[in-house]
Amino acid sequence: MSLATDSPVNSSSSDDLAAFLDAELDSNSLGSSPEKEAEDKDEDEESIDEEAENEEARDDKDLERIKRRKTQIVETIQERPGPTSLGNLEEKTDMLYCAEVSLGTDNCPHPGSLGGMCYRCGKRLEEESGVTFSYICKGLRLGNDEIDRLRNTDMKHLLRHRKLYLILDLDHTLLNSTLLLHLTPEEDYLKSQADSLQDVSKGSLFMLAFMNMMTKLRPFVHTFLKEASEMFEMYIYTMGDRPYALEMAKLLDPSREYFNARVISRDDGTQRHQKGLDVVLGQESAVLILDDTENAWTKHRDNLILMERYHFFASSCRQFGYHCQSLSQLRSDESELEGALASVLKVLKRIHNIFFDVHLSSSAVVDEIRYCLFRCLTLFTGNHFVGTCERSCWQRCEADTHYLWKMAEQLGATCSIELDPSVTHVVSTDARTEKSRWAAKEAKFLVDPRWIETANFLWQRQPEENFPVQQTKPEENFHAKQMKDQ
Repeated sequence: MSLATDSPVNSSSSDDLAAFLDAELDSNSLGSSPEKEAEDKDEDEESIDEEAENEEARDDKDLERIKRRKTQIVETIQERPGPTSLGNLEEKTDMLYCAEVSLGTDNCPHPGSLGGMCYRCGKRLEEESGVTFSYICKGLRLGNDEIDRLRNTDMKHLLRHRKLYLILDLDHTLLNSTLLLHLTPEEDYLKSQADSLQDVSKGSLFMLAFMNMMTKLRPFVHTFLKEASEMFEMYIYTMGDRPYALEMAKLLDPSREYFNARVISRDDGTQRHQKGLDVVLGQESAVLILDDTENAWTKHRDNLILMERYHFFASSCRQFGYHCQSLSQLRSDESELEGALASVLKVLKRIHNIFFDVHLSSSAVVDEIRYCLFRCLTLFTGNHFVGTCERSCWQRCEADTHYLWKMAEQLGATCSIELDPSVTHVVSTDARTEKSRWAAKEAKFLVDPRWIETANFLWQRQPEENFPVQQTKPEENFHAKQMKDQ
């Protein structure tokens, strides 16, 4: 009976941890084969000298101590909610700790701990190092060497199945939530349109009365998760608390086929107000991140695909200072086939293809996923941009630190603040500026900054004519205010 099968923590990484325990049983447990048992029995019947009797006494004493340790660890695991098959777990841990008699605690490298005790030998560890993985199992801590081993093993497993890792944010990326008391009068109609929680796979709008909350899943999310799961081992990683994260996971993955135990909340992170890959059992070189907040990933920006925020509820718009009607107030929604998730799924497929069919075939091995991202980002190669407009262009600050400048360069463009014949686009929010008039005179493209942002979010170059620049005062231009606030 395998712990990997019976444990509710059934990801490939946590399965590997269970496989490690199983391997220890196979190699170290007493009486591991009928032949060995028969030999031991014959030897006992022939003669048991004084030394053997003393050894048996010591083993009995150790066994009693180990069983007490085992009981404590099972009680620790028992505290974790979920459908843990405790009988099977007890059976496995009983065998494991009996095996410790022959192994010996002094020789144990202590790869990790549960409830402060080494899960391999049962010894209580006074000083623990490594990283806590409580989202996998409450009280589980893995040492750095064991984390590296698990990541390397899991990476080999995933590559054999042509998969990578995908970390998914929740709020404004896969869904949008609001408290019921924050609904506006214009949104009251939503309460009568909420879908049943009995079969969430068929709905997208849910009223969670027990949490005083309403949640709207982003259009295309079910198809996105289904197709992405064929290319990636997926994690949820949210700045919300753990109860909220688990409830959202139930809405997105009611059958637990996409995430299972791989749901990480702010309670599981190692840094306040930051997300990090240190709590992900995946090699950083094979991890992609989808999130709407770049500042949450200060150490892993090169792995990040920045998502356009999903603002369904009015409270979401207010939260980010947008003085406009939300999708719910307009009684509208994103397009299923042309929205953000549909667009980014195409990008994920391209990255997956580059990684396995192009990049790996060339035997290159450094920063694989970042190379693939770079290949997909070059939408503006060969273009030369100049910014203008008193309040919104990069000339008001250090040019190369402005977020639009960095975004355009990341997409392959060359940026500057001076005009010359090589300029192809002038980016502005006011058609009346000198540089805007120069663009019209020289037949250069004159585009609103949203042209760059939209291409970045949709990973596809957009027609310039769809982003004209209006002859309005900067103070009256809503986007100018957004850019000023950046």
